Amino acid sequence: MTVEDKNQILLEIKDLRVEASVGGKWKEIVRGVDLNLHRGEIMGLIGESGAGKSTIGLAAMGFTRGGCRICGGSVEFDGMELTTTPESDLRVLRGSRIAYVAQSAAASFNPAHRLIDQHTEAPVHHRTGSRAESMEDAMELYRRLRLSNPREIGFRYPHQVSGGQLQRAMTAMAMACRPDFIIFDEPTTALDVTTQIEVLAAIRDIVHQFGTAAIYITHDLAVVAQMADVIKVLLKGKEVEQSDTRTMLESPRDDYTKSLWAVRSYKHSQKKRPAGGNATALVSIENIDAAYGRTKVLKNVSFDIHAGMTVAVVGGSGSGKSTAARCITGLLPPARGRVLLNGEELPKSYRNRGKDQLRQIQMIYQTADTALNPKVRVGDIIGRPARFYKGLTGAALKNRVDELLHLLELDPAQFYSRLPSQLSGGEKQRIGIARALAAEPALIICDEITSALDQIIAEGILKLLDKLQRNFNLAYMFITHDLATVRSIADEVVVMKEGSVVEQGPKSEMFTPPHHPYTDLLLSSVPEMDPDWLTSVLKGRVAENTG
Repeated sequence: MTVEDKNQILLEIKDLRVEASVGGKWKEIVRGVDLNLHRGEIMGLIGESGAGKSTIGLAAMGFTRGGCRICGGSVEFDGMELTTTPESDLRVLRGSRIAYVAQSAAASFNPAHRLIDQHTEAPVHHRTGSRAESMEDAMELYRRLRLSNPREIGFRYPHQVSGGQLQRAMTAMAMACRPDFIIFDEPTTALDVTTQIEVLAAIRDIVHQFGTAAIYITHDLAVVAQMADVIKVLLKGKEVEQSDTRTMLESPRDDYTKSLWAVRSYKHSQKKRPAGGNATALVSIENIDAAYGRTKVLKNVSFDIHAGMTVAVVGGSGSGKSTAARCITGLLPPARGRVLLNGEELPKSYRNRGKDQLRQIQMIYQTADTALNPKVRVGDIIGRPARFYKGLTGAALKNRVDELLHLLELDPAQFYSRLPSQLSGGEKQRIGIARALAAEPALIICDEITSALDQIIAEGILKLLDKLQRNFNLAYMFITHDLATVRSIADEVVVMKEGSVVEQGPKSEMFTPPHHPYTDLLLSSVPEMDPDWLTSVLKGRVAENTG
């Protein structure tokens, strides 16, 4: 790409205004935002939930979600005004010259079709290549994106690859027609830190190789520092400030931006296991083996969770963290070993457990998009477990739902009757938390529940969980890839790799050297607020592998 190309503005947004229908009235959610993106440039959009990041990213394609509309301003892509372009012409543009990489690859792929069939659909449809040519190109893109077995992996179905592999396959699919512009909408939030490094490096390399312009939407400041040339900070649909990445990190001007830089300061006081006669764990898993079909995924796994304490379970994609949770809940009966609740063995399958046994162990799922029934309103989603487990009906049920919404800092008047499609990603996850709390459980299994939340909201959720734990003596099994979250909330840490526990103990010991080599790898993979961090880590690992 020439210097002249880099100076050319590819996308120009002027005074963009977007409205959403709320309670039968139109409310402005993007309020006069301007944006210029040059060819080959990556712009990071950051801000808390509801800032308008994803709405602006979609508007850059001339698109809005259901219930939203562009009500003012201009979106000009390479001289074409997208707000007035017919939908038929926009469909030609999208997928060919403009592409979109969604936050949840698992929810975006069709589970009934192989990866390579979905990859070749766009280039064949847009006539940029034959199916055979597109298949060969897919394999080359898989190689460039560092996917293992690039000539074979495309013939798998989405459920047959890991989350990190699926996210890279989606990036390859977005590159299939060699677009001029890609919107990356939180593409690494659901990935563990070791996989995230690979995906970030692959995205950055392939965007630079093809000179593609990109908007990178994220709430993770350390991630945007590795990816963006320019950062724009948003708050409640308005721009706060914009500058090049190094300037933004070193000397942000606005107080709000400075507050973003200062989050994740929260630390709760670490609790210790009870001793003596009170030492019986709330939940114990003992020598668990588990498999999916013939594939063994857990190997002799054992750990305890005590009442009122938080056990963080960390490890890479495919390490068995979520599978261990499925064994505890009875969703996946273990092949060997047992699960104990208050010292008594639980039936292996949830189908054989009593209502009170089921009530005491609740789960909050990682992907809020797929965890909430899209046809059921918020009040009924939260109310169902309160009705089923606690027998609440009528006014008592409505009051309980309102109470839970207040606890999660959501206004019942605004949220009770909404559908999941009318919620942001962070709001959906908070509804999942409220649903688990409705059963009044003893243990809540939190499966990556803050991964989709911006850092300010995530810190608030952690504080809320800590408060609930202290008030109700709740136990948490906190599955996460975010070691900042582990430092904030955990009492004990269990590190898993390839289906086995490689290290476990109190948090204070786990973060003090010496570590197991895999724990060292996890700790070294946490992004830092330094634009050179990713390059430095990758160089270091190449040197280690060639040394």
